[in-house]
Amino acid sequence: MTLPRFYPIFDTTDWLRHALPLGVKLVQIRIKDQPAPRLMGELALAQELCREHGATLVVNDYWREAIELGCDFVHLGQEDLDQADVAAIRRAGIRLGVSTHDEAELDRAMALRPDYVALGPVWPTILKKMKWEQQGLDRVRDWRKLVGTTPLVAIGGVTPERALEAFAAGADIASAVTDITLNPDPEGRIRQWLAVTA
Repeated sequence: MTLPRFYPIFDTTDWLRHALPLGVKLVQIRIKDQPAPRLMGELALAQELCREHGATLVVNDYWREAIELGCDFVHLGQEDLDQADVAAIRRAGIRLGVSTHDEAELDRAMALRPDYVALGPVWPTILKKMKWEQQGLDRVRDWRKLVGTTPLVAIGGVTPERALEAFAAGADIASAVTDITLNPDPEGRIRQWLAVTA
């Protein structure tokens, strides 16, 4: 399975309405702190929009809802793995991506035979506070050797220019959040991303 090299992450379906018509083919919906009916509505709409545009939707965290909706892909952080029923996810035919930050987490992720492994933050990020300030490109090179043929996602402080550096270091996919959502011209920025990851 080959995944697209550009992997934006958005917190509402409004972003998908802008990004998908531009040609984005792999996108994560990461919704936080929403009541259950709104959450299910957003996830169902995200799935509908992605299928309409021939894109792959990755649902962050909400694996039960992803199973219920018949989604294709789930992303789990290390904390999410503590509660997740990975066997149920697999039985539902759902692909799995996992966040990693150190070698212990990578070992845990690889034991699950994930469909991709994410490493971050490669560069400093303003998205969320974490104990890992900056992994750097050397860590990307290390992960490339350790994950074998499993697709490797670089996330955290990534820009279109830095994506090229991450690819040169061994990443297969580059993920972006605030580089797009805080950009004064997000659609123009998405076009830049699509150009460098084509």
